[in-house]
Amino acid sequence: MKILILGAGKMGSFFVDLLSFEHETAVYDTDPRRLRFMYNTQRFTTLDEIAEFRPELVINAVTLKYTLDVFRTVTPLLPKDCIISDIASVKTGMQEYYDQCGFRYVSTHPMFGPTFANLGSLQGENAIIISEGDYMGRIFFRDLYSKLGLNICEYTFRQHDETVAYSLSIPFVSTFVFAAVMKHQDAPGTTFKRHHAIARGVLSEDDCLLREILFNPLTGGQVSLIRDELRELLDIIDQRDEARLGAYLEKIRRNIQ
Repeated sequence: MKILILGAGKMGSFFVDLLSFEHETAVYDTDPRRLRFMYNTQRFTTLDEIAEFRPELVINAVTLKYTLDVFRTVTPLLPKDCIISDIASVKTGMQEYYDQCGFRYVSTHPMFGPTFANLGSLQGENAIIISEGDYMGRIFFRDLYSKLGLNICEYTFRQHDETVAYSLSIPFVSTFVFAAVMKHQDAPGTTFKRHHAIARGVLSEDDCLLREILFNPLTGGQVSLIRDELRELLDIIDQRDEARLGAYLEKIRRNIQ
């Protein structure tokens, strides 16, 4: 299959490495410096090269902020039977775009961002495939992710956004709160150092990604749960209520079993 990857960042490079030995691949990026270490693949910096390549599948791996803009730029150059795809972690606006674009599509979310995951060993990580997409496109990504040992879930766009609101917004907001009150420690404990490392990783993410996760229409309800739990915990602390604390600890231990 002729596959075009849009964007030569960490995830774009990952897909080139993953696909280039079994398929005819090309990677497009407007910055030629990002293509210097791309091997076993064609390297494009102009739109004319995309038109000449005539891909059968396009994987859009650019920064979330530019995903839809790049689609709008590239799709006029593609064959009408090409399948277009995204790997965006936030799907806001994606379904509306796909419904009117005129192309077959598949949307997935590899839930192993390059900040924390070992891209060379992904067994036990997760991926979501959106059920509204093209059948053959879904089969392609299901086979690809299965070979990596990923746990695969198939959700609708709505179900995906609900999952992201829970699985990303709660840890991200909790990390923001930790970072907001954090002070330098001359002799930090192990737990503090681990939280600090997580905070550095999360805050190294693109601001657009963080914004889209926070502004997901479903995020507010999840963040309010954090507020409610903090209110209860603060009251237990103020009252120095050992019985309530014991019950509270038992409750949260059950949650993590």
